Amino acid sequence: MKQCAFLTLQETGDFVIDDVHAIEPLRDLGWNVSVLPWQQTARDWSEFAAVIIRSTWDYFTDVDAFMGVLQRIDEQSTLANPLELVRWNLAKTYLRDLEQQGIGIVPTLWTDELQPDSLPACFDQLDVDELVIKPVIGANGEDTFRLQRHEAAAQAAPLVPLFRQRPLMVQRFMPSILDEGEYSLFFFSGRFSHAILKVPAGDEFRSQEERGAAISPVQPEARLLQRATEALACVQPTPLYARIDLVRDAAGDFVLMELELIEPSLYLRTDPAAPAHFARAVDDWLQR
Repeated sequence: MKQCAFLTLQETGDFVIDDVHAIEPLRDLGWNVSVLPWQQTARDWSEFAAVIIRSTWDYFTDVDAFMGVLQRIDEQSTLANPLELVRWNLAKTYLRDLEQQGIGIVPTLWTDELQPDSLPACFDQLDVDELVIKPVIGANGEDTFRLQRHEAAAQAAPLVPLFRQRPLMVQRFMPSILDEGEYSLFFFSGRFSHAILKVPAGDEFRSQEERGAAISPVQPEARLLQRATEALACVQPTPLYARIDLVRDAAGDFVLMELELIEPSLYLRTDPAAPAHFARAVDDWLQR
């Protein structure tokens, strides 16, 4: 049996992790899978033919340590996704790169730290009465806030220390995320596998399952699949796995929320064929 590893959390807590669904299909293809926390600083990674980043959802609490581990893995084994893609995808400024290549994204402003007195201009520039702010490096919707124009100064004041000398993004709040939800499309080795719709809980705007969002499988309409495919085509080399999150804009088109290449939940349990799709992609990708 060939040996590979899935990197995961040290403490899984309340997270919903479905990587286990891929283990048996990989075994059928000749792969034995070890599930290991990423904080394996003394591990000899050369014992694995491949190490696949999976549910490392606490990485943003110590980015330097995380990247150090990935660097060692890259030197000793085959890392997926590749280290160059992880570095590019680590900061959400990759969205700016995609926008420059013609990909429609949620309208976004970029700033080095939160300044409450600059928020009125942000509302004006984005032409909205509601904004979302989030860190440039982050995950799981942590430190992500929705601000309203009429009380933005009061809402932002307690957040200033949180974003002191911490780059953030200021985005137009997209009402469709409440009315319709956020779509996630999954691609393995560049091929579409499956899709889900994530609808935030009644008191939330964030679409993470751990925050109460309702998750359901969907068949993406043609324009949605087209927009996801266009975004992925801008990424080189082609990643082993990608999750592309999109929302509908006011004109009825779809714009990119995120293109996740590091540790996206793949929601393998939502489609009977998805685990086998992923396993075959892993096997083919590593043999190439």
